Amino acid sequence: MGSYILGRIIQLIPVLFLISVIVFGIMHLLPGDPALLMLAGAEGGAIPPERLAQLREQMGLNDPLLVQFWHFISGAVVGDLGESLRFREPVLAMILDRLGSTVELAVAGLFCSLLIGVPLGILASVRQGGWIDTICMTLSYLGASLPVYWLGLILVFFFAFNLGWFPSSGGGSIEQLILPALSLGLINAGLIARLVRSSMVEVLGEDYMRTGRAKGLPPRLLLWRHGIKNAMIPVVTMVGLQFGNMLAGTVVTETVFSRPGVGRLIVNAIIAKDYPLVQGAVLLLAVIYVSVNLLVDILYAFLDPRIRYGR
Repeated sequence: MGSYILGRIIQLIPVLFLISVIVFGIMHLLPGDPALLMLAGAEGGAIPPERLAQLREQMGLNDPLLVQFWHFISGAVVGDLGESLRFREPVLAMILDRLGSTVELAVAGLFCSLLIGVPLGILASVRQGGWIDTICMTLSYLGASLPVYWLGLILVFFFAFNLGWFPSSGGGSIEQLILPALSLGLINAGLIARLVRSSMVEVLGEDYMRTGRAKGLPPRLLLWRHGIKNAMIPVVTMVGLQFGNMLAGTVVTETVFSRPGVGRLIVNAIIAKDYPLVQGAVLLLAVIYVSVNLLVDILYAFLDPRIRYGR
């Protein structure tokens, strides 16, 4: 097990490096000059060329791209993600200050998707081919097809503006978390429901399930003790991937609900062309994503004793 984990960690290094290269390249391909944007917002009017040149030199924007990339990578290896061009604050401190809100939203969204998707998938598999199966799968397809920003606006319109049950924006309380978590969870619940259904249908047709029914085991005992546990193995993989999708979905969701998280921070940093802030935030989210997938792989051994690592 130890050698497997070490090998997977080593495999993550080129993945994170490639992500850094892609984000760095995309940010520098975007039109606009961050120094010019800063001066335009701070001073307004005509900007003296010498003032612009001085600020570009202070920000390190005159260095060759390879030099700028080396500064970013060499700093990231030791935990230094640089300084924000716009706010003149350490990037890591800014991200960590907002990371808790983003992780809270992603975990809450994942919980909602599991709370909705798993029962729907199980119910559809048990009632396979019937009207309950049709309704469950129709709801799952509908949920998976809705854009997260559109669903967020619909939830705000009905539950915040019309009914007044929940606040429409902000963060820090359970009430402010419910609508954003639902907008993330409902989108991904459809995918989980379909996967659970297909996995359960396969498990219910296995020989050991037929043997259990032939021996007269209670259907509920057979379903919960032998069926669901084995059907959850592919679902665990999906959960790891879905958590990464949740982190990506927070960019839109936090903007729609005005939550103070990393996603909204990235959006504002892209608009301001704040290279270090965008690169650092994306890299940190990527580290979290690949770490979750590594934990999912390790969980396989506990869910299925037949799986052995390092062979």
